[in-house]
Amino acid sequence: MTKIAIAIHGGAGTLVRGMMTAEKETAYRRALSEARDAGYALLRSGKSALDAVEGAVRVLEDSPLFNAGKGSVFTADGTHEMDASIMCGDTREAGAVALIRGIANPVSLARDVMQHSHHVFLAGEGAMQFARKMGYTLEDEAYFYDDLRFRQWQDIKDTDGTQLDHAPKDHKFGTVGAVALDLSGNIAAATSTGGMTNKRYGRIGDSPVIGAGTYADNATCAVSCTGSGEYFIRGVAAYDVAAIMRYTGATLEIAATRVIQDHLIHLQGDGGLIAIDRLGNIAMPFNTEGMYRAMKDSSGYEMVGIYGT
Repeated sequence: MTKIAIAIHGGAGTLVRGMMTAEKETAYRRALSEARDAGYALLRSGKSALDAVEGAVRVLEDSPLFNAGKGSVFTADGTHEMDASIMCGDTREAGAVALIRGIANPVSLARDVMQHSHHVFLAGEGAMQFARKMGYTLEDEAYFYDDLRFRQWQDIKDTDGTQLDHAPKDHKFGTVGAVALDLSGNIAAATSTGGMTNKRYGRIGDSPVIGAGTYADNATCAVSCTGSGEYFIRGVAAYDVAAIMRYTGATLEIAATRVIQDHLIHLQGDGGLIAIDRLGNIAMPFNTEGMYRAMKDSSGYEMVGIYGT
């Protein structure tokens, strides 16, 4: 039987055991399990890896616990700007959107860019025009309102500061993502984010940038990253994993670990990634105290993790 597998992440950062309440930890673990299981159910039913990563990320986007979709942080203007991308390992087709507003599930719009336009990357008002053409319903700002996100913004509002989805004692890089292997042996990756609290100037991180935050190629691996986006862009982190595998013959685990624990640190960047290859091997390295993560495969193995070991 062909192996199927999925891994997801909900962001990395200062996630130290004992810092959050038991109730909140339970809520995070439940949300991660639900997203993982939703994607896995699609794989088990014969759906594609693209369907699985989109489905898993949509569940995470629908949760206020994660900085993507409904849980997106506030910009300096008190609005919400979101980015997302998706990539197919079989064809290496990809779609991405940035600086979009009012879209409940940006990952689905990214997939529509891939499948229903002649482009890879749409941003701002052009992306919104495309969304309206595709029949998307635009949510008002109230849909994205969350008390915690609002308090985070109030702490640094009217300053030049920005935050990667964190309160003073809870530093988290707010991105969600998924990678998957389907019954046909194809892999895919998707990533979605609400960006930085109090961000200005149309800042875009790595999440929608193909090769930086997301990458998929059946010949090597599928990758979704989370962390300090500027460094992942400079290091072309997602593609770097694939390149190490392609040009050195390294295993997925070795390549992914080298990128996060060596190349990224050399740039003084922090964060993590999830990756999968066509054999169903999964790597989830991070150089922070923790990373929200979960995985499941057809061998019967499954896990949900928050903290480092």
